[in-house]
Amino acid sequence: MLIDLRSDTVTRPTPGMKEAMFSAPVGDDVFGEDPTVNALEEKIANLFGMEAALFCPSGTMTNQIAIRLHTGPQREVICHQYSHIYLYEGGGIMANSLASVKLLTGDLGKITAAQVAESINPDDVHAPETTLVSLENTMNKGGGSIYTLEEIKPIHSLCKEKGIKLHLDGARLFNALVETGESPADWGAHFDTISICLSKGLGCPIGSVLLGSKVDIKRARKVRKVFGGGMRQAGFLAAAGIYALDHHVERLKEDHSRARTLGEMLSKLPVVSEIFPVSTNIVIARLEGTTPEEFMKKLAEQDIKSVKFGKDLVRFVTHLDFGDEHLEEFGRRIGKI
Repeated sequence: MLIDLRSDTVTRPTPGMKEAMFSAPVGDDVFGEDPTVNALEEKIANLFGMEAALFCPSGTMTNQIAIRLHTGPQREVICHQYSHIYLYEGGGIMANSLASVKLLTGDLGKITAAQVAESINPDDVHAPETTLVSLENTMNKGGGSIYTLEEIKPIHSLCKEKGIKLHLDGARLFNALVETGESPADWGAHFDTISICLSKGLGCPIGSVLLGSKVDIKRARKVRKVFGGGMRQAGFLAAAGIYALDHHVERLKEDHSRARTLGEMLSKLPVVSEIFPVSTNIVIARLEGTTPEEFMKKLAEQDIKSVKFGKDLVRFVTHLDFGDEHLEEFGRRIGKI
């Protein structure tokens, strides 16, 4: 039995999801004629109380489209130094939007309204114009840490006051929502654009959705075309998203429970000096007396896959294809290393 904990992107479609995909009515989405894509976009826009949505191949694309909408040359985005948009999107902020980036620090990958206020550039010819703040929830590099709505509200108010757009990389937002009990609509009311990934915890094979106003999504559709993201009979893929929204959201709590147990198992190993607080489905272990490479090699010998996450860090992510039997087997195997 292979135990793959590298990411929640390694999941495969369930039988029910496959059935929904194979039976989906389709059309040409670039012409706006795919009924299943249209249904997904309408469904998720309504869920978040936002005007419109755009189905895209990846979360990197939805994030980069949003950045393109809200920035440009001589403009700047504020984000945490560990943000996915900065670390893991191939330098896309510069390559796609020619924008500057101001990086902030903060515990578990989060920033505050006070930090944002101090980082907004003055109206001065020497500085780029601050036009966007981007947040991430849950925070990947923070070990799946959660922003609550109460933390978001002052940042939203500040951005609104200053005329700055606010974007959310919500690749794992549903993981946060099932923990806090907050509604998608509550979050939709506080952001100009939101990116929702379907291929992580929700278990779809592909896809991400960008949410925003009708005006922004109309512009986003053109940017998607420029980025090469226009797909034709994409309803087969969109059907997976509809199925996931109906069947895979509440079950995320199971992933979180298994992650907490997995963290407890890892904490008992002599080479593990710290486990980051486990808020959702991500477990980050800090090592001592060994390197991530050495530790991961021993895990691999037990058919366990993980990811190096820093000079002394290893990440594990629970997901749809990691059940109780895998968790029990994980505990047995790490006892051998």
